[in-house]
Amino acid sequence: MNKHCNNRKIVHIDMDAFYASVEQRDEPTLKGKPVVVGGRPNSRGVVSAASYEARRFGIHSAMPLTEAHRRCPQAVFLPVNMRKYSEVSLQIREIFQTYTPLVEPLSLDEAFLDVTGSITLFGSAEEIAAVIKRRIRDELQLTASVGVACNKFLAKIASDLRKPDGFVVVPPDKIKEFLDPLKVERVWGVGKKTAEQLHQMGVKTVKDLRALELNTLTRLFGIMGEQLYELARGMDDRPVETERAAKSIGRETTFPTDIDDRDVLEKVLLELALDVGRRLRRDDLKARTITLKVRYHDFRTLSRSVTLPQATNLDDVIYGETAALLRALSLKQPLRLIGIALHNLTDQPEQLSLFGESQKEKETLTKVIDNVNQKYGKSAITRARLIKNN
Repeated sequence: MNKHCNNRKIVHIDMDAFYASVEQRDEPTLKGKPVVVGGRPNSRGVVSAASYEARRFGIHSAMPLTEAHRRCPQAVFLPVNMRKYSEVSLQIREIFQTYTPLVEPLSLDEAFLDVTGSITLFGSAEEIAAVIKRRIRDELQLTASVGVACNKFLAKIASDLRKPDGFVVVPPDKIKEFLDPLKVERVWGVGKKTAEQLHQMGVKTVKDLRALELNTLTRLFGIMGEQLYELARGMDDRPVETERAAKSIGRETTFPTDIDDRDVLEKVLLELALDVGRRLRRDDLKARTITLKVRYHDFRTLSRSVTLPQATNLDDVIYGETAALLRALSLKQPLRLIGIALHNLTDQPEQLSLFGESQKEKETLTKVIDNVNQKYGKSAITRARLIKNN
């Protein structure tokens, strides 16, 4: 199995119930109580995060708040404070970058780190991961679950196995033993529909999946069959890409429960737009191409893009374009995933057009808002649509 592993040392760090844990940290009376972040329980919104105490009642992300309240009426329901979570996320990122510049954020609460080049300075990958986990606990009073392996796929699975506060290392010579007993649903790309097909074939574990021939998998699942073949063997050659090195910036959300309510989808889309816009401005980048990605409940995935005459880093533009793309799509089937990706990135200033001054003023104002929100987390300036139910 070692032949499928490369020489990389990859760490995956996933914060435990991040939004809810930050709220419990900042308000000690909430510790030990079921906390739901998302808004008022009688609103039409959805759960953004649930503490582990709330999860015991079956509450999970993207669940309607009314359902969460029905399951646990004694829970504490709080509004989303995205600016505060972003500020804490940047503090976590600073810890990461003490040990490696190769950090690939997947979201505010999750990232891959390539520590291959850091071993001579800081010790083994396992030691580096342990120090980072300890610093997050001691300096920020938060817990993280950590996976250490030779590639991203294995590190991601490892971090998820013993949440919360987990720490799992996958040695290169133990990959087969690590993967064999896991449910096949642990493999990337195996959702409900694919799992049902595999179960009908008697494939319940990763070991069962590895027993299938490549031609069988490609005949049944097309290109994804080749991916399943490789992942069942622990193969994943994707490098860790920093945001600056990346050719695109994106953010997407998978809903545990499929959603067809356009109001809810557009609210989620607005949150995604605010996040990717902030990341553009932080890195002094602009994007010319904006892409909306959706995945239907049957796993059919569609992407729709628009290329602008002038590159932008404005939240309103990103949201407006993706919302228009969403409205043009048929929602005869509910969605299980929605996302935004920004391409054709540039750090070069554009020539002012006839309306350039207006554009420049908006960019200046947006950066002022970014600075205010970074400094005053709890006094965050945000969109009325994201707080109207709070």
